[in-house]
Amino acid sequence: MNDCVFCLIVAGAAPATKVYEDDAVCAFLDIRPVTRGHTLVVPKAHADELEDLDPELGAKMFGVAHRLARAVRRGGLASDGANLVVNDGTAAFQTVGHVHVHVVPRKHGDKLTFAKGFLLRRPHDPKTTAAAIRAGLAELDGEGAQ
Repeated sequence: MNDCVFCLIVAGAAPATKVYEDDAVCAFLDIRPVTRGHTLVVPKAHADELEDLDPELGAKMFGVAHRLARAVRRGGLASDGANLVVNDGTAAFQTVGHVHVHVVPRKHGDKLTFAKGFLLRRPHDPKTTAAAIRAGLAELDGEGAQ
């Protein structure tokens, strides 16, 4: 195992509040969230940047990010939308050398609180936030969504 913090999280060797996991992808709450529910989707196989990522795995990651973006509209977070963001490389402000998709829940009229979130980046009760996201995923499952 390398010293990549996301690889350590995937392996269970570093703490994180996971909201989703399958054989290829893991999703967990950002420890410095911009908004409540800000989640990171990472491949379990290490890839520094998009250049290193298998395209099929990238598609799988985006599929999970898409599902999480739908889930945060349900299950207690009641977001009105989400930003899906990939910062590819340090020139694009990537701060952890492991490809990841940010799922950032948004609400109508949140421009000031969103900007404030970039400055403060403080956790929002991870336990209840993760439970709300998982409830949204369960609601999607109940709707027959994959």
